[in-house]
Amino acid sequence: MVLNAKKVADHFKEQVVVTIFLNDSAKEVEINQLQKSLAMAEYTKKTVYVSKEEAAEFMKADTGEDFMDFVGYNPLQNNIEVYLKADYVTNETLDGITEELANKQFIEDIRYDNDLVELMNDNVKKITFWVLIVSALFTVIAVLLINSSIRLAVYSKRFIIKTMQMVGATKAFIRRPFVFKSVQLGVIGAIVALIGMALVLYYLNRTFPDLGFVQNPVLLAILFAGIFILGIIITWISTFIATQRFLNLKTDQLYY
Repeated sequence: MVLNAKKVADHFKEQVVVTIFLNDSAKEVEINQLQKSLAMAEYTKKTVYVSKEEAAEFMKADTGEDFMDFVGYNPLQNNIEVYLKADYVTNETLDGITEELANKQFIEDIRYDNDLVELMNDNVKKITFWVLIVSALFTVIAVLLINSSIRLAVYSKRFIIKTMQMVGATKAFIRRPFVFKSVQLGVIGAIVALIGMALVLYYLNRTFPDLGFVQNPVLLAILFAGIFILGIIITWISTFIATQRFLNLKTDQLYY
């Protein structure tokens, strides 16, 4: 969730459109130059030129009626739709684009949903914050549950640990089977978690292909490897601490 939160937010940000309406008197060379300059701008993801005839067809398809039969002419305008890169979808950037293009005589109007952009940026910040908080909370809960389970398992063998220690076994020798067993469980747990995560990613990718959850194989490989290694490290550390505690206790303290 944390790794893909920005990607999801960027996907929705990049759906914001800045529509530049052109005068009917605009020359083709002026329109081409404007579209090329916009396409080369650092904030632009893509530009789409929509003629007034195409706009009329889109409206006809949406409404199911040909409005020109009632009006008698096509009142729509040629326009250029500019899709911005996610990092530039801010009110400051949009205002700057408007000021930059406002002095061109063949541009009649520039429109974008200012309230939507502001609302989207605010919600992205809130969602990202809470995703981090919830993820951190779940991580802490998982570590505590694993640690508690291992401590209980070692606690049930505390008399065996002390008996082995009394007959001369070293701490490393006593600790080794406990660590080995816990690491085995950690590996199994990590594999189960990876299978579950792979199924979720597969479902999300099939349901929301535009978000591209699996388009970065290197990131996925690092994530899967990190979870696998983390499963081993958590169980190893928890077992080491739990066994060390009972190895350091005196015999009469085992009953408390």
